[in-house]
Amino acid sequence: MIEQLTEDERAEVLDELDEWDFDEARDGLTRQFVFADFVEAFGFMTRVAILAEKADHHPEWSNVYNRVDVLLTTHDAGGLSQRDVDMARAMDALVA
Repeated sequence: MIEQLTEDERAEVLDELDEWDFDEARDGLTRQFVFADFVEAFGFMTRVAILAEKADHHPEWSNVYNRVDVLLTTHDAGGLSQRDVDMARAMDALVA
């Protein structure tokens, strides 16, 4: 069973992941990634898709031209979990 993060764990995560916001209504992490163009944005999504498939944890996302909007939440846990934090870190590493 995947566990939701505690309030203290959430606060710590949000301090650490300063590019990400917390969506209270969806109980998840959100971030907008902006790239030079569509090809760069789609390339990022392709790299994330490979990581997500390996982790068996898939983001909710959308793409419009050079933007990729992401929501990470763990449906099996009923909200934010360590799996979301790990995926956020992996996504950040791709754009660092």
